[in-house]
Amino acid sequence: MNDVRIYHNPRCSKSKKTLQIIRDRGIEPEVIEYLKKPPTEDELQKISKLLGLEPKGFVRKNEAEFKENGLSDKLNDNKEMFRLMSEFPKVIERPIVVSDKGAVIGRPPENVLKLLS
Repeated sequence: MNDVRIYHNPRCSKSKKTLQIIRDRGIEPEVIEYLKKPPTEDELQKISKLLGLEPKGFVRKNEAEFKENGLSDKLNDNKEMFRLMSEFPKVIERPIVVSDKGAVIGRPPENVLKLLS
């Protein structure tokens, strides 16, 4: 399998476990620490299409930054949500794994197996 990327937070147990599952299958993915290098609006649009979800489907609504910045008022404005998710990457659900087979959210981490089989 070629071109596997994981949008990873090394402090998140689900993200670490998802990364380990990928590596246990002999795959070394491109690891993107999205809190250090947030995805662009265009990248988020592509991820959205691959996940088959609108932005509100892969945003962390309980995250402090979500609440503090009034993102709930923008949930139905996809274009604005992509901009805000890029600006406040902590609100992006994690981890997200992208491959040539599509994309999944690693919650639970075993979801990644759908892309690796």
